Amino acid sequence: MATVLIVDDASFMRLAMRNLLVPNGYEIVGEAGNGREAIELYKELNPDFVLMDITMPDMGGIEAVKCIKEIDDGAKIIMCSALGQQAKIVEAIDAGALDFVVKPFQPEDVLEAIKRHL
Repeated sequence: MATVLIVDDASFMRLAMRNLLVPNGYEIVGEAGNGREAIELYKELNPDFVLMDITMPDMGGIEAVKCIKEIDDGAKIIMCSALGQQAKIVEAIDAGALDFVVKPFQPEDVLEAIKRHL
């Protein structure tokens, strides 16, 4: 069973991801509300992959991706971003993210992105 760290400043988005992933066989090992928390939890939990929001308080997703990739070059990170942030998505991929899913997300898009990289 693949382990997941969900990172989003909106608790309802973390819940939506949890409600999608758990019934599909994924184990949620942690949740973070910003990039700084994500880095600490990544070091502690070493999840199989991370679902990361881009825009968050304290530290955003792109900065967190860079830090996590410095810790673990093999980290699998999928970004979740609202429409209209194409430049941010490119920046996230350049920082080391493997893929992105547009919010509001379609459940099958999230599952497909994960399957592509596991």
